[in-house]
Amino acid sequence: MRVGTVERVTYETAISLTFHVDGTGKTELNTGVPFLEHMLDLFAKHGQFDLQIKAKGDTLVDDHHTVEDIAICLGQALREALGDKRGIRRYGNAFVPMDESLGQVVIDLSNRPHLEFRAEFPGAQVGTFATELVHEFFWKLALEARMNLHVIMHYGYNTHHMIESLFKALGRALDEATRIDPRVQGVPSSKGVL
Repeated sequence: MRVGTVERVTYETAISLTFHVDGTGKTELNTGVPFLEHMLDLFAKHGQFDLQIKAKGDTLVDDHHTVEDIAICLGQALREALGDKRGIRRYGNAFVPMDESLGQVVIDLSNRPHLEFRAEFPGAQVGTFATELVHEFFWKLALEARMNLHVIMHYGYNTHHMIESLFKALGRALDEATRIDPRVQGVPSSKGVL
């Protein structure tokens, strides 16, 4: 099974995370950041991943450190789960509509981290969640998973819907990129390594 488990303890957070690439969309999430839990549940269900997270952070200050460190752990767990990436499709692309909004995520599991983030949200917050943390999450995920990640918000006006479309698209694009393709012999790169 392709599984990654990461534990991270700092002065700001304590996180235990397990990520199953070949799952069924089951989640157990206890992070202290309800909106992020909602988004990660959608990500896992649309990607058919199993995801368990226990996190305690300094959320009395704000959600920044908890969101950032969860993304770091998720990226590291993904890298661990994929190993040398033999047989994977490598690339993934998903468009997801959510009512009036349309989000797109494009992924290359290239081992070259890069984030292209083309999304602006009309609201600075959804509930108590600062929407600037969406960029922080995607950036740290791309960095630690060492993936090329393009996040594009084509249009929308409801901030919740817009963010939701991006997390669903992330799940679907990552599912496509991590799938085993029986036609792929070894690593899907002309270099022979990713």
